[in-house]
Amino acid sequence: MGLLGDKPRTVRLEGSRVDLEAKRAPWSLWADGFGRLSIRAVQVIVVLIVAAVLFLGMQQITVVTIPVVIALILASAFAPVMRWMRSRGVPSLLATLITLLTIVVLLGLVGWLIVWAVRNQWDELYAQAEEGVQQVIDWVGTLPFEIDQAQIDEWIATATDFVTSAQFGSGALAGVSAVANFITGFVLLVVVLFFFLKDGPQLWEFLLRPFRGEHYARAQRIGDKAVSTLGSYIRGTAAVAFVDAVGIGIGLAILGVPLWLPLAVLVFLLAFIPIVGATLAGILAALVALVSNGLVNALFVVGVVVLVNQLEGNFLQPVLMGRTLKLHAFVVLIALTIGTVLGGVLGAVLAVPITAVVWGVVQVWDGPNSPARWARRKRKEEIA
Repeated sequence: MGLLGDKPRTVRLEGSRVDLEAKRAPWSLWADGFGRLSIRAVQVIVVLIVAAVLFLGMQQITVVTIPVVIALILASAFAPVMRWMRSRGVPSLLATLITLLTIVVLLGLVGWLIVWAVRNQWDELYAQAEEGVQQVIDWVGTLPFEIDQAQIDEWIATATDFVTSAQFGSGALAGVSAVANFITGFVLLVVVLFFFLKDGPQLWEFLLRPFRGEHYARAQRIGDKAVSTLGSYIRGTAAVAFVDAVGIGIGLAILGVPLWLPLAVLVFLLAFIPIVGATLAGILAALVALVSNGLVNALFVVGVVVLVNQLEGNFLQPVLMGRTLKLHAFVVLIALTIGTVLGGVLGAVLAVPITAVVWGVVQVWDGPNSPARWARRKRKEEIA
C-alpha cells in the first residue's frame, strides 16, 4: 500500500510543477540573465531612436541650433568675467553689455584677420600645396619598390571628394555660404548670447524646477560642471591655438617660407580640431616650403611644427586646460570621427569639447568629487 500510495502523490507533484512552470513562462523568460540583457538592449535601442530623432530635428533647423550652441560656448567661456564684474558691484545689465561688446569685437577682429590674410593669397597657397603633393607623388614613384599609380590616384580622388563633399562642408560652412542665413544666425547668436550672459543662472534654475532632493543636487552639479568644463576647454584651446599660430608663424618667417601669414592663420583655425588639425597644418606648411625652398627647408619646417606642438602639448596645455580636461588620444580620435560624420566641420570642432563635458559630468554624478559608480577606479583589493 505504501508503494501504491506514493505513486499518485509523485504524479500530482510533477503535474503541479509543470502547471506552475507553464503559468510562469510568459514573464519568467525575462527574469534570467539573457532576459535582462534583452531588456537593456531594447532600452538602448529606444534611447538611440530618441537621440536620432532629436539630432535629425536639429539638423533641419541649423539656423537656430548652431547660433544657440555657439552662444552657449561663448557664454561658458566668459562666465568667469561675468562673475568677476558682478562681484565688484557692476550692475548685471552693464556687465552683460560690456562682455557682449567685447565678444562681438573679438569675433569681428578674428574674422577680419582671416579674410585679410587669406583672401589675396589663397589661390597661391592652394597652388603651391597642390604642387607639393605632386612632388611627393613623383618622389614616391622613384622608390625601389613599386606602388600602383592607380591606387594613389584613387586615394587622392577619395580624399578630394570627401573634403569637397556636401557632407564634410555641411553645418557651419553651409550656413555661412548664404548671406541671409549668416546674418540671421549672427543676429540670433548675439540676442541669445545676451540672455545667456545676463540671465544664464536664472534660466538654468527654471529648467531645474521639476527636480527635488538628490536629483536637484545632481542636476546642479551637472550644470556647474558642464559650464566650467566647456569654458575651460574653449579658453584653453583658444590660448593654445594662438600660441601655436604665433610660434609656427615666427618659425616660418625666419625660414623664409612664403605665405607664412595665411599659414599661421590656418594653424590657429585648425588648432581647434585636436591632433588632426595640427597634423594638417604641419603637412600644408611643409608642402609649401618644399615647393618654394626645397627639401631641406621643408624638413626644418616639419621640425618647427613638431617642436611647437611638443612644447604646447607637454607644457602649455596642461597649465591652461588642466589634467582633468585631458582626454586620451584614442577617445579624441573616436570623437572626431563621429563628429565629422554626423556634423561635418562643425561636428569635428565641437566633438571634443562635448566629449570633455560628458566626461566631466560623469566625474560629479554621485557627488562633487565622486564619479559614477561604473567610472570609479578599482582598488587593488577589489581587483584581487
